Amino acid sequence: MLVKLPGTGIRRGVDALNAAYSARLRSRTYATAALNVAPSPDVVSVTTADGARLRVHAYGPADGDVIVLIHGWSCCVEYWNPQINEFSADYRVVAYDQRGHGESTSGTERFGPDRLAEDLSAVLDAVLPPGRRAVLVGHSMGGMTIQAWAQRFPEQVATRASAIMLATTAAGRITGRAKIIPLLNEVVPAPVWLAQALFGAPLPLPGSVAVRELFKNRIMGPTAEAEAAAFGLSIIRSCNPMVRGAVARDLTTLDLAEAAAHITVPTSVIAGEHDKLLPRVHSEEIAELLAANGSLDRFTVLPTGHLPNIEAPDAFNAELRRLIRVAQTTVPRLRPGGAAAS
Repeated sequence: MLVKLPGTGIRRGVDALNAAYSARLRSRTYATAALNVAPSPDVVSVTTADGARLRVHAYGPADGDVIVLIHGWSCCVEYWNPQINEFSADYRVVAYDQRGHGESTSGTERFGPDRLAEDLSAVLDAVLPPGRRAVLVGHSMGGMTIQAWAQRFPEQVATRASAIMLATTAAGRITGRAKIIPLLNEVVPAPVWLAQALFGAPLPLPGSVAVRELFKNRIMGPTAEAEAAAFGLSIIRSCNPMVRGAVARDLTTLDLAEAAAHITVPTSVIAGEHDKLLPRVHSEEIAELLAANGSLDRFTVLPTGHLPNIEAPDAFNAELRRLIRVAQTTVPRLRPGGAAAS
C-alpha cells in the first residue's frame, strides 16, 4: 500500500523543529576529509509537477561530464560526500535529496515508484544540457529509483544516461529476504506487517555508542571503520522520522518486477557480501536481467554491508571511475524505427 507522506500542520511543525538539528547531523566534521561536506555547491532549482521542491546540488566544472548521484532510504545529498569530494575536481557531480528527505519537500502526490521516477526525470531536465548524457549512480532506494525511471520513461534511458551503477539495491521482495533482525528470514519468515511495524515506526534514532555499534553490526560489514559507522548513522539520523517511517512502509511492498530490463546502457551492479538489508541475491537477479538484454557491464561483490561507498570508498570510486571511462567510449545506436538504444 502506498502511503501519502504527511502534509498536515503537525508535520510542518515537526519539520521546523527538526530542520536545524538535522542540518547539524548532516554537516558534522570528521577526521577523514572525504566524509566532510564539500564547499560551495551550485544550487539548482527543481520543483516537480506536484509541487515538491527538491534540494539539488551541483559540484565541479559546469562543462564537465555529468555524474548524478541518487541516494537511498533515510539518506540525503551528504551521504555521497566521499564521491562528491573524489570526483568534483574533474566532473560535474550532481546530488539531490529525494522527496521528503534532507531539505526536499514531499509534494502532494502519493509516494511510490512513479514519483521517484518523475523526480529523477525532473532533475535530469534541470542539470543536463541538450544532447548531453550522465552517468547515473543509485544506492539502495536510489537504485530502485533508476529502475523505476527506466520502466516509466524507457525512451529517456539511452538519450539521458551514458552508463548506470546500481549499488546494493533491489526490485522487490525486500521483507522476505532482509536479515537485519536475527533469525527473521534465516529461521522464521518475516511477515510484511512485522517489517512495517519495525522499520515504519516514526521514531527518532538516538546517537549512543550502543546504537552506533548495533548500526555497524546490522547495516555495515565486519571491516567497517568506526568513523564510517558514525558518519552513516548521522546521515540516517538526520532524516525526518515521519518520512523514514512512511517510506519504509511503502518499500516493504515495492514491486518493480523486471524494470531493470528497460535499462539499455552499460550497467555496473555492486552487491555487498555482508549486506543484511538487501542481500546480494537481489543484485544477482538484477544482473541476470541486464545480462539477458546485453546491458550488464560488470557485476561486483564488495566485502561490505549495505553502504559500499562509505565502507569501501576506494574500491567503489575505482569502479565508478572505470564505468565513466566505459561511458565515454559508448555511442548510442538507433533501434529499428529510430528509437535510441545503447
